[in-house]
Amino acid sequence: MRHGKKVNHLGRKTAHRKAMLANMACSLIEHKRINTTVAKAKALKQFVEPLVTKSKDDTTHNRRLVFSKLRNKYAVTELFRDVAVKVADRPGGYTRIIKLGNRLGDNAQMALIELVDYNETYNTEKKAKTTRRSRRGGKKAATPAPVETKASNEEE
Repeated sequence: MRHGKKVNHLGRKTAHRKAMLANMACSLIEHKRINTTVAKAKALKQFVEPLVTKSKDDTTHNRRLVFSKLRNKYAVTELFRDVAVKVADRPGGYTRIIKLGNRLGDNAQMALIELVDYNETYNTEKKAKTTRRSRRGGKKAATPAPVETKASNEEE
């Protein structure tokens, strides 16, 4: 049974797991996307999202909290200076996991984890934020106006 099992141990001892996640988070912040296994990507997402949230409020206390997790001052500087500015208006969901298929050597499931605001392919257009308040009374679909064709113009 898995009662209360919230952490995927990833087959590692606690110190090894924390060091690995810190290194992966530093790489993600530096390169904006990394390839890894699906299990590690999911664990990294849980590790790095609270750090990005803390970086939105640039205080000495938050910098020290983030540094205690990342243990890399260059990554902390990059996170607070560049990444926090890009994600300032986003209310969470800073990372995206895209499954890539299986690795050739050991058939492990691979994934690409990336910071959402740094992918230009998905962010080509800005959508207006709309929140669905109720099921009834929404915007009604506008009926399109009849379009005159060239053939009808030539007949006149």
